[in-house]
Amino acid sequence: MNNSDKLDDGRDGALRRPPKIRPIRKQLPHNVPSWVDLDEAICFITVCCQTRGTNQLTKPEIAQHLLESIEYRYNKGDWYMHLALLMPDHVHLISSFPERARNMQTVISKWKEWTAKFLKVKWQRDFFEHRLRRDESFEEKTDYAWANPVRAGLVEKAEHWPHVFTPPE
Repeated sequence: MNNSDKLDDGRDGALRRPPKIRPIRKQLPHNVPSWVDLDEAICFITVCCQTRGTNQLTKPEIAQHLLESIEYRYNKGDWYMHLALLMPDHVHLISSFPERARNMQTVISKWKEWTAKFLKVKWQRDFFEHRLRRDESFEEKTDYAWANPVRAGLVEKAEHWPHVFTPPE
């Protein structure tokens, strides 16, 4: 080793490792504008597991409890769940949040907190939410969610996917 390989402080430059740089995820705002009627607004929500590509949610013992927790919150009035569809590493929710319930961010966060604590689900920090507007089709979003297991090659027909909650008729 010659002197050009040494750092100014005498250490060998080859031993230094660059620091790990982790991407910083932007905090997403989930505030609903004041002019939106919360009893009428329908949201398409995707909540992802921390590790994508790993089955956390559709293991039978986990899926059953997740769907029961969604139904429990539906019956309690925290949300009106039009559709909840579990995938191995994420969940699609099409939901409304009644005015009497806390805000959407709080309702989703409390649900994630409960499932993390009792079911050991490791969620990403935030979630994706898109409020359906007048010109968007509710059916388009439900069709997208229902087609997800088919696109992923998990079932041949959407109606064969067992990990779904829809409200009773």
